[in-house]
Amino acid sequence: MTDSKFLTPDEVAERYRGGLSVGTLRNWRAMRIGPSYVKVGKAVLYPIDELDAWDEKNRVQCRASKRLTEQHSDGA
Repeated sequence: MTDSKFLTPDEVAERYRGGLSVGTLRNWRAMRIGPSYVKVGKAVLYPIDELDAWDEKNRVQCRASKRLTEQHSDGA
């Protein structure tokens, strides 16, 4: 990848290691969901800072189970 501020749909799919396909991104654009993008002529470009913000928005915060917390406070 280049040191660009934007990624193509193929590069976005690669960024998410196959978790998103180019087709999914295309469908999301049609439904106006998913990460923000810029369209210049026929070119669709995803700003990297927008992808980073989308990642943060979709972060799932996990919490330790009560049992695990009790084991750590007992010194186990």
